[in-house]
Amino acid sequence: MKIKFLLVAAILSANVLSAQKSSDVKEAKKTPQNSTPRQSAVFSQIDSLMTTSYERGLFNGNVLIVKNNKIIYQKSFGFTDETKKTPLSENSIFNIGSIAKEFNAVSIMILAERGLLNLDDHISKFDLGLPKWSEKVTIRHLINYASGIARIDPIVPKNDQEAWKILRNSDSLLFEPGTAYRYDNSNVFLQRRIIEKVSGMTYQEFVLKNIVGPLKMTNSVFDPKSGYKNRTSCYDLDNVRCPELEFISGWLWTDTNDLYKWIEGMNSNRLISEKSFFTLLENPYAVDEGGSLGRYFEKDELQRHNGVSYKFESIFLNDFKNKITIILLSNNLNRVWDLGYSIHSLMLGKEYEIPKKSIHLAIRKEALNDVEKGIEAYYLIKRNSEKEYSFGNPSELNALGYELLRAGKTNGAIEIFKLATKEFSANANLFDSLGEAYYINKQYDLALNSYAKAIKLGGTNGNAEKMIEKIEKIKESN
Repeated sequence: MKIKFLLVAAILSANVLSAQKSSDVKEAKKTPQNSTPRQSAVFSQIDSLMTTSYERGLFNGNVLIVKNNKIIYQKSFGFTDETKKTPLSENSIFNIGSIAKEFNAVSIMILAERGLLNLDDHISKFDLGLPKWSEKVTIRHLINYASGIARIDPIVPKNDQEAWKILRNSDSLLFEPGTAYRYDNSNVFLQRRIIEKVSGMTYQEFVLKNIVGPLKMTNSVFDPKSGYKNRTSCYDLDNVRCPELEFISGWLWTDTNDLYKWIEGMNSNRLISEKSFFTLLENPYAVDEGGSLGRYFEKDELQRHNGVSYKFESIFLNDFKNKITIILLSNNLNRVWDLGYSIHSLMLGKEYEIPKKSIHLAIRKEALNDVEKGIEAYYLIKRNSEKEYSFGNPSELNALGYELLRAGKTNGAIEIFKLATKEFSANANLFDSLGEAYYINKQYDLALNSYAKAIKLGGTNGNAEKMIEKIEKIKESN
């Protein structure tokens, strides 16, 4: 399953921390001259939280915090790429992952408000050369990931033409439209193609003219190549540049300032009406999954959206009730989720926690070389320094297990997932991960047992059931 996210000295090498304190941390914008003691205290707390997180190797990226439409904190931590020669600045642009999908959803609503399409139009109406299933799927299904159309694996297609081939050769749906939820880029791809068909422009042209331009997002660009001005590159835990996805076109890269302009533009209904905004926030087919604009927690009047693309990671929290916006953009797959919520709690005067040191980072080198030594290191650190490390976060071991899988060390991954299920025996997702590792290793009976356990513990949005069906077919054929 998708990941939601000795030792430290080995990961945070001396040249990182000693040089970085002076060169790679840009000064935060000053608090207002007339700031209250409370405002000054909040500023200091935020700065301490972010600085400590950076020094622990938990954040490399940019942060922007707004209260009552005024920037109260803005700072850059770390570098633009794996060479660690160029510090990040507030103008650094990032791949924001799934947050970029908001732009095609809002484009759809702009066209709907202009009377050029209807959300309940079947996509067959637009003559896209798709199979007969297009007569069942509506635009509303697409924007809520309830279409049932075939998955576009982000690794397989290298361009739009190859994505078209996948969809046009798919002769059936995964489920009846509107009966289930599946978060997949095939929905995004078709949204963009419908926008082009209706507007007579490329998707990029439409967004630039109708969104980026009006909001004066002057530092945002589609699909920038390596070397583009202010562009960052993602890099991994070993300071090696990531192989970025070529994939389908139409991904907007932006900085924290421009992303705030986007959020503020939506909050003030500058692009679409409030009714249309909430149509995109809410998902009638999967209430707990959220809509095209992320999750909306009605009780708290809070919108949250995050995105991941390889080692790029982003999140924003848009608190309507308290007029707070928190944005974190990273190019090193950090703890933006935890940090976003910690900052939010801090600003509300609630208890918050400075993210602990990553146990994943602490043992990964040992685990990659010798999984038994990695597990020994895990227990050693837990015995001696448990309060300093993230032992309460199941995603840490899950992430390490998947890192081993990607490295082709399947047996090692199995041992880490077994450790994870022992440490978090009520976590369905971890049993799902263990099942996947057993499946890859062709240990089908063990995979079935793990998937069955995942279902018993609450399930994994239907993935475990699908894998059980797949494995049983394999066993029957053998």
